[in-house]
Amino acid sequence: MVHELIENYQPDDGFEEKNKEIILEYLVFSPNDALTRGSRIAHLTVSAFILNETMDKALMVHHNLYKTWAWPGGHADGNPDLLQVAYEEAREETGVKNLRPLSEGIMSLDILPVFKHTKGGEAVASHLHFNASFIFVAGESQQLMAKEDENSGVAWLEVGKLAQYCREPHIEPIYEKLIKKAWHLTSLCKSGIINVK
Repeated sequence: MVHELIENYQPDDGFEEKNKEIILEYLVFSPNDALTRGSRIAHLTVSAFILNETMDKALMVHHNLYKTWAWPGGHADGNPDLLQVAYEEAREETGVKNLRPLSEGIMSLDILPVFKHTKGGEAVASHLHFNASFIFVAGESQQLMAKEDENSGVAWLEVGKLAQYCREPHIEPIYEKLIKKAWHLTSLCKSGIINVK
C-alpha cells in the first residue's frame, strides 16, 4: 500500500524525483523500519495541510517541540494507510472532527531533517523524516482544541501570512507548494475538468 502510494506520486521537480527514489529504495531495503521508529536514521511520517473552504486560511498548531506554528502530523507507527494516519493526526492535534481530503493522493513528498532534541526527558538524535503530505479541507466554525502534550495552540492563519508565523524556513516552500496545488485542484474540480479522488 505504501509503496504503491509513493510510486504513484508525480514529482514536481528534480528534487522531489530524487526524494521519491531515495524513499522507495529505503522501503525496499528496510521495509520493517520504514513504517516504525525502528530505525533511528529515518522513518516515514505524514503531515496534514488543512485549508478552509475558501482556501484562504490554513489550520495550524503551535508545536511545543519546535516553538513555531506548523502543520499537524506525526509518525506512521506501523500503519500503512498514510492518508488515514494524516487524518487521525489532524483530528487529534486540532480538535476538528469533520474534514475531508482534497485528494487521496500524496500532495508533497519530502525528506525533512529533524535535529537533536529532548522528548519526554529522553535524548533524540538527529535523523530524517520521509514525509508524505496530504491536503484536507475543514469548516472554520468547528471547535478547536490543542493536544497539550504536543502543541500549545490551534488557529486559522491567513495563507498569505504563514511566513510571519513559521520559524522553519525549509518548510515554508512546502506550504507554498501545497497552497498552489489546492487552488489548482479546486479550480479544476469547479470547472468539471477533473473529479478528485
